[in-house]
Amino acid sequence: MKHWIAVLAVATAMLAPLAGAQAQPKGQRPTIILVHGAFAESGSWNGVIELLRRDGYTVIAVSNPLRGVASDAASVAGVVNAVKTPVVLVGHSYGGPVIGEAAAHASNVKALVYVAAFAGDVGESAFALTGKFPGATLGAALAPPVVLPDGTKDLYIEQDKFAKQFAADVPAAPAALMAATQRPVAEAALNERALTASWKTIPSWFIYGSADLNIPPAAHAFMAKRAGARKTIVIPGASHVVMTSNPKAVAALIEAAAIAP
Repeated sequence: MKHWIAVLAVATAMLAPLAGAQAQPKGQRPTIILVHGAFAESGSWNGVIELLRRDGYTVIAVSNPLRGVASDAASVAGVVNAVKTPVVLVGHSYGGPVIGEAAAHASNVKALVYVAAFAGDVGESAFALTGKFPGATLGAALAPPVVLPDGTKDLYIEQDKFAKQFAADVPAAPAALMAATQRPVAEAALNERALTASWKTIPSWFIYGSADLNIPPAAHAFMAKRAGARKTIVIPGASHVVMTSNPKAVAALIEAAAIAP
């Protein structure tokens, strides 16, 4: 509890100017908060951000620490609570469990959008959900773990395997940049079990690609159906980074969630 209070207090203080801006008339429509997943970073949302801003939405792409579901969710919840409008909380990949936990600690989340993301139930981890269905090839694409001074391990995708595994439908040049700028995820984070399943009480939307090699499409379909998603979109041939390769479809779904009652 002390950890949550400390993180929320710091984030609220840092974002006070932003929160004040949201109180202006222009900010009465929902704010879109985007949470990237493992092996990605906030720039993976750039195409989506451009479209949402063009349509008049305020967008925040947070930096997900990728250290653990509960601690990462505390950081995201701090941002959400500093915003004085309703929020559409959007998560990619491992960002799914993070938004699910963060939403439980904020009262202004009106919708959850899962973009090629895990939507775990209480007690489920990202690795456990992936293993339930055939088709994931991430394990073979990982580099040897990087052991940190505290003994924890960071995971990266081998750069020469990144494009095929993670971003097969992204042009070669930007895919190579994504490989070089990928953010590592703590191995423990992918094994951390969810404490909350906010999709049980908050309306959800899902979008994913039929050629996702990180999370099997069958797993996506299972999670969307279980969550009672208001809408599920499958992009034929899209990779795990569907928000990068198909920003129009992702932005359109986010806007549908924003205007839904």
